[in-house]
Amino acid sequence: MASAEQHLTRAWYSNSWWLVFLIPFSWLFRLLTSIRRSRLQSKHQGHTFSSPVVIVGNISVGGSGKTPLIIAIVKALSISGFNVGVVSRGYGGKADSYPLDVVEGVSPAQCGDEPLLIAQSCDCPVVVDPDRVAAVNYLLANHSCDLVLSDDGLQHYRLHRDIEIAVVDGARGLGNQRCLPAGPLRESSRRLQQVDFVLVNGETSNAQNMVLGAGVKAQHIGLQPSVFRNLSNNKIVAASEWADSSSVHAVAAIGNPDAFAGTLRNLGLDVDLTSKDDHQQLYIHDLSFNDSLPVIITAKDAIKYTDTIPDNLWVLEVEMNVPPEFVDGLIGAAGLLMGATGLSVGAAGLLIDAAGLPVDKKSFAEQLSLASQKNSKRDL
Repeated sequence: MASAEQHLTRAWYSNSWWLVFLIPFSWLFRLLTSIRRSRLQSKHQGHTFSSPVVIVGNISVGGSGKTPLIIAIVKALSISGFNVGVVSRGYGGKADSYPLDVVEGVSPAQCGDEPLLIAQSCDCPVVVDPDRVAAVNYLLANHSCDLVLSDDGLQHYRLHRDIEIAVVDGARGLGNQRCLPAGPLRESSRRLQQVDFVLVNGETSNAQNMVLGAGVKAQHIGLQPSVFRNLSNNKIVAASEWADSSSVHAVAAIGNPDAFAGTLRNLGLDVDLTSKDDHQQLYIHDLSFNDSLPVIITAKDAIKYTDTIPDNLWVLEVEMNVPPEFVDGLIGAAGLLMGATGLSVGAAGLLIDAAGLPVDKKSFAEQLSLASQKNSKRDL
């Protein structure tokens, strides 16, 4: 049986007729959020940190691919020689005290599933705190970071931000383009005209839903299945080489379970999907069916699964493909380089010197250290 959350989400994205009765409340919500944003930004925007802060969020309720995008950005910037830290609210977790450094031994019950997945996937510092300002301050005080990514938080206007990235689900778009509660939007679609980057995750299936607004230039990103991993014995099978049953059960407690099922169907699988609410804990009874078919879950669900592990339980690992031009643009917009080191960024997001030759991490670090020493002397 579908939950209330699932029923409401389907109504938003199918524009159910009865939502018209909620439109007056949407007008009120839109007015209040606009007043709130103006008040908080006038008070907090401009209180900069020692490193640039990049918000990766969305304007709609539900999954859009923010977490795999953050993982992809961290990895791309790490390859280019930058140290990246991540802050998160830690939804779904509850710690004894905050800020919480997501290190070995921290459980998803403490930090939430997404922060733990990011920390384990990227081997980068991740700090959780419902107060994202406190999280950023703690991160920068305890870790060396050239840039800070905020997992979600586009509407957390107490947090100064240098760059905003809005992610839009390509298949679902902006739903009926109404604000809560008559639609899925946390803010008006016009908000997309004000962010620095708009990324559309996946192919668009409904042109009407993808009306992002005048002047909005979007770049496309997409999830790429990489491997299936058996959770019982850690056996790895390339996604393109799946030789088990073509009929599978898929169980997903994420923001957009249909997108997960779609990914599996694109691999040629016949999928029986069981949807759960986002961040819901899965147990063995959620994965038990009256057959021996493979059961496939997401990496986000797997990281917090602690119940009995059946032999037929698999995890689909995915990677987010991002355009090199986006990585280049992000590095440039964040002002991470350049004048001090004499380095620039190539089309693949790699550092190159004035002669156009690749620069390795050690060489970059040496040049950055030399530039820092020069700046220090200049300040004296």
